Amino acid sequence: MTEITFLVHEAEEGGYHAEAAGFGILAEGDTISELKENIKSGISLFYHHKISNGKP
Repeated sequence: MTEITFLVHEAEEGGYHAEAAGFGILAEGDTISELKENIKSGISLFYHHKISNGKP
């Protein structure tokens, strides 16, 4: 299993943004709860794209 670590920052305009270094996964949300859901969606899309393109 691959471990993905996200760096979370408070956005200057309010809310939060997160990035997974080395994976190209970005997410943002107005609340931490919303950010977590958007991170889950980003991870899902990342792996769906990899599988669709025949990458392990």
